[in-house]
Amino acid sequence: MTEAILLVGGKGTRLRPLTVHTPKPMVPAAGVPFLTHQLARARAAGVDHIVLATSYLAEVFEPYFGDGAALGLHIEYVTEEEPLGTGGAIRNVASRLHSAPDDPVLIFNGDILTGLNIRALVQTHQSTSADVSLHLTKVTDPRAYGLVPTDETGRVTAFLEKPQTPEEIVTDQINAGAYVFRRSVIDTIPTGRPVSVERETFPDLLSAGAHLQGMVDSTYWLDLGTPAAFVRGSADLVLGRAPSPAVPGRCGDRLILPTARVAPDAKLAGGTVVGEGAFVAEGARVYGSTILPGAVIEPGAVITDSMIGTRARVGERSILTGTVIGDDATVGAENELTNGARVWCNAQIPARSLRFSPDQ
Repeated sequence: MTEAILLVGGKGTRLRPLTVHTPKPMVPAAGVPFLTHQLARARAAGVDHIVLATSYLAEVFEPYFGDGAALGLHIEYVTEEEPLGTGGAIRNVASRLHSAPDDPVLIFNGDILTGLNIRALVQTHQSTSADVSLHLTKVTDPRAYGLVPTDETGRVTAFLEKPQTPEEIVTDQINAGAYVFRRSVIDTIPTGRPVSVERETFPDLLSAGAHLQGMVDSTYWLDLGTPAAFVRGSADLVLGRAPSPAVPGRCGDRLILPTARVAPDAKLAGGTVVGEGAFVAEGARVYGSTILPGAVIEPGAVITDSMIGTRARVGERSILTGTVIGDDATVGAENELTNGARVWCNAQIPARSLRFSPDQ
């Protein structure tokens, strides 16, 4: 069996206000904490022991997942006192691994939704006798990412920072945030200080002559770092575009959790999720959005590509597009919020206070 480390220590600052009370991996996607999908996919690939490297709001993980038995896993938790970066976090949990020096250890970033064939990555690692193997994905616009060119055998030849000029875009392959390490390589990462695998460990290994293997798998890949991406990822899980054995129900246009209530004439589509105890009133229309537990959508509201926080309330005939509403916030009737709007937790927006389109 293969062991895995899941890096779930990030603060999720780009996702605020969703992450004010909840660490990013615990924000619900398709009705369950996003981390549940990653754990279930690892389990399905044959992983049985997972160490969670936690930091921000570390205390919420263990009460939810416990020892992992419910998912068929053995889960352990290691909390960083000081943020150590990706490499430092990996090194910090090494003592909990049971693997022999040459065994493969899987490492996942806690904010990537992917259809990666995990078994194929491990097989590639073993068949090429690599020191580290990296999941690479192809993107149409690589400017926002570090580039990872490979030779004809898939061996990594360089790690290039985010390209600034067209000439620097030498490949469309990027680091997709999933790795297999030879167990002994983890012990070479320095202890007691922050280390980035992307900027320090991988380039250092390469210059020292280590064998780093890339495996391109472009089935489905999404970095859930922004609210828009997170909402899209949740919808794709519900629609079945992104694979996960942990979606609590059949894939389709909508996912309504058991204690949620939806008025008969409300319209839900596009991978919308209505969480436990939430209520969608008559005449409301909700597309591609997540309504978190206990939230209330009042009559005639129209919500598109948005996330409505726990116990938040959206007033009658309000129109929300590409918007995030924090926990316990209230948007009064007949407001209009559009792309990128973020309403903080507990905020109160009075009726008819905000709009972007001209008066009709």
